[in-house]
Parts: sequence; structure tokens; C-alpha cells
Amino acid sequence: MLVDGFGRELTEIRMSLTDRCNFDCVYCHNEGLGDTRGPMAPRDEEMTTDEVVRVLSVAADLDVEAVKLTGGEPMLREDLEEIVRRAPDGMEVSLTTNGSFLPGRAEGLVEAGLERVNVSQDAVDPEAFAEITKSGAYDRVVEGVDAALEAGLDPVKLNMVVFEGTVEYVPQLVDRVAERDGLRLQLIEYMPEIAGHPEWAVDVDRVHEWLDDRADRVETREMHDRKRYFVRAEDGDGEGMVEVVDPVENADFCESCHRVRVTHDGSLKGCLNRPRVHPMGELSEAEIRAAFHEVVGDRVPYYGEFMVEEDGEWVRNDEYVGEPLVVEHGRVTADDD
Repeated sequence: MLVDGFGRELTEIRMSLTDRCNFDCVYCHNEGLGDTRGPMAPRDEEMTTDEVVRVLSVAADLDVEAVKLTGGEPMLREDLEEIVRRAPDGMEVSLTTNGSFLPGRAEGLVEAGLERVNVSQDAVDPEAFAEITKSGAYDRVVEGVDAALEAGLDPVKLNMVVFEGTVEYVPQLVDRVAERDGLRLQLIEYMPEIAGHPEWAVDVDRVHEWLDDRADRVETREMHDRKRYFVRAEDGDGEGMVEVVDPVENADFCESCHRVRVTHDGSLKGCLNRPRVHPMGELSEAEIRAAFHEVVGDRVPYYGEFMVEEDGEWVRNDEYVGEPLVVEHGRVTADDD
């Protein structure tokens, strides 16, 4: 197992399969790459099925226990079921999706080995949903959640990014997960230094305070020191779980991070906001292994140093970023370009 210089073991990978998406969410930072979405046709730079599986195979050899498949919208990949099926034995496979393609495919994904799913849902009002996502697919997303539950992906975790455009809908989504068995809610703090628009950020402590008043009981999760709020339905018959993901200026969040990220083009990142990468698409297993060793060894302990605020604008901190690294014939070197 790989361990970084701060004692954090690498146990999970978050792997983007594409940066294409059929939504255009106003808050999207596209795994830290910015808004690079466009035509829906497959792109040449996307890793092939075999390349994805090769990276996962090396990760499994390094004792990585889980992979979360993301995008863009990963279900735009027609080979998604094959990727899930070919994932290494013993590696937990989960998926983050906007849910619009789950009807008709959820059952096949479960049969292929998918174990968990997160579905992005930022409002329960179709008009508000359309404004946030630039999509009229609200009903399709609701159908997708139903399809996932029927296929056995229980619980389904709903993801909501909390910012000025969504915060008023938090109580409605909390009520929804409290009233319906099989749903959980994950409230994700908005990260303006990556997504832009710092004026959209809200005080996440206020969300915690509201949930603390609303919840019947509160637990603290070991991973990232996250709070879990258990909320009863208004009729008293059901109970929902709401978890807050609040990484901004939260040292505890980063101190317990055990994941790295792979972008759709095969670049390895030790952190969402740290762009030191290795293009791994056509590398050999030995070269991929070397990339993992180097990136994990180069991980940093705290969030928020990649971008710094100057005169009201977020700019890249080149001192923090350092020189990009590349793999050449199994050897890791600095990129002088």
C-alpha cells in the first residue's frame, strides 16, 4: 500500500471517464479542469476501455480498495458496463452520475458489478433544476433514482452542491430523503477558488446549524471528520441521513484524505486542486506504477493553497504547484515546458 509523506494511505481512486456532459451545471468545475465540455461525441483523448482497466489493475496491485467512476457524465460512455465488469476482483466500484441515463441501464450496471451510486440533484422544483443544470431532464433524473433503487442500489445518495442558487432548496431535499426509504443526501460545499464566482458561496456553518436543529441525532464520521444528521419525516414514520462535505478551509478534511484522481485523458492528480499530473493512457504497467509512487509521494496536506485570492480574484499559486511531472520509460522527470 502506498503512503504519502503525511501518513495517509492510498485506498481509493476517483476516475473520470469523460469530460462530456449532457447537462451544463452553473457550478461545475469538471474535476478541477474547468468547463471543457462541448460536443457529445466521444473524444480522442479519452482513455480506452483497456487503458482504464490497466490503470485500475495497477491500482489494485497497490492495495487500492475502491474506485468511483465520474465525469463529466460517465454514462455517456457506452463501454461503462464493460469497465465495471472488468474492474479488478475485490475493488468496490461506485458511480457518480446526473441520473438521466439510469433508466434502462441501472439493472445492467448492477449485474456488471456496480455497488453504489451518487445522483446529482440540486433542486426538487423542475424550473429551478432547469435553471441550475441548463437541462430539462428533471423527470428523467427522478426516474433514474427510481431505477437505481429498483435495481438494488440501496441506498442511493443524492448529491447537492450548496451555493446561492441551491441553498433555499436544502429543506425540501432533506424532507425528501427523510420521507423515502433508500435515499440519502450529501450536501457539498461550493468551492469558489476552483469553480469561480466567489459571490455564490454561502456560510456552510449555517447549514450545519440548521441541520443540528432539525436532526434527531448527529454522528461524526471518521472519514474527513464529516457530520451525519439523522432527520425524521414530518409524519414520524421515516428517517433520512444527511451528510455535509465541507472541504473549504477544513484541515481535518484533507488530513484524512485517502484518494487520488485520474482525469478523463489519463492524468493522475494527487489532489483535486493540484495539477501535477502524469498522462497514463498508453503507459506500461511499470510506468503507471511509477506514476502512482511519485504522485502519492508528492501529495500535500492541506486544501486551498493551489489558488490564492488577490484583489478579489482567484489566481494560481505557482509556488505551490511546482513543476509538472511526466513519465519517460518508467522514469519520472520534471517537465521543462
